[in-house]
Parts: sequence; C-alpha cells; structure tokens
Amino acid sequence: MADSRAGRIEGYAIISEDGMLATAARIMPDSLKFDADQQFFGHGLDGVDVVVHGRHSQERQPHSHLRHRLMLTRSIPALAAHPSNEKALLWNPAGASFEQAMSALGMPGANVGVIGGPDVFGLFLDRYDIFHLTRVPNVRLPGGRPVFPGVPARTPEDVLASHGLVPDAQQILDPAQGLTMVSWRRAAKPAAD
Repeated sequence: MADSRAGRIEGYAIISEDGMLATAARIMPDSLKFDADQQFFGHGLDGVDVVVHGRHSQERQPHSHLRHRLMLTRSIPALAAHPSNEKALLWNPAGASFEQAMSALGMPGANVGVIGGPDVFGLFLDRYDIFHLTRVPNVRLPGGRPVFPGVPARTPEDVLASHGLVPDAQQILDPAQGLTMVSWRRAAKPAAD
C-alpha cells in the first residue's frame, strides 16, 4: 500500500510493437528514439523531483545532472551513496522500502519519475498515479527486454489495466512516424457511503 505522504509517481516508457523497450543486449535501439518522444519525456521529468531507474536506464536531458535519483541495484544490501553522483542513492528494494530510500535521499513525499527497466517498472505497478506509454509502429524486437514482467505473454496494456490503471485518449506525438502515446491513470476509488 502506498504511503499517504508519498508524492505523485509517474512512469515513462517508449516501446516497440511487441512491448519491448530494449534489445536482448539491454540497448535501446535508434528505432525507438524520436525527438517528439524525447521532448515529451524531458518535459515530464522537469516536473518531478526524483528519477528512479536501474543501472541500464538513463535519461540524457538538459537538466539530467540536476535531478536527484534512486538507482536500483542488487549489488548492495539496502542503501548506499552513489560513488560519483552526490544527488544519487543506490537502492536495493530487497533491503529497504521505497519510503526508506526516499527518506535517505532527503526527499520524502517528493514527486517521482520512473524510467525503467523492466524490474523497476514492475516494482511500481501498484503505485503509479500515471504511466505514459509511447508505442512505435512497425518496430519489433524479438527476444528483447520487455517493458514489464509478464510481457509478451500479456500486452503492456493488459498489465497496466490489471493493476488498476485506465487509459486516457491516445495522443499522436509524431504523425509522420505514427508515434502514439497513451497516459494510463490510477482509477479513482469509489467514495465510501
């Protein structure tokens, strides 16, 4: 259950037709890189206080160096200072809760942007307030890294819906490329009588 003091948690991913965000070698291919998506992504991250990601996920935006971040790793027991970034903290979710990590970072209750990879995205499925899912048509990455655990047996949309998120209307980010994005929001809970 999410801490009531927690800030907003947003996810950002761009995926292939088959639900992959990287190749089997954990590399995001050029076929998934578009200026329109990068602008949307950069603008979104400018609105969060902390970026959460694994060691293979990165963001190269103009303000990246200014952002606080949690980097997930299994190489430490719980929490540790990042060796080269004073605004970052290494976090092993098996040894410390998200709230403990945010507190240790000095950012309890901050707004968070989750940028992957698959295990990181999966960790927050029951906590996202919103997940922005961009799809690239006509690109398939067989054997690649799926956006969520359980993909491709299930579609990314099925995974999001099964965790209580509902889609907004589709937005076209780049009409010439057929690049679309759907924001999935946490369904409102019915009011108690």
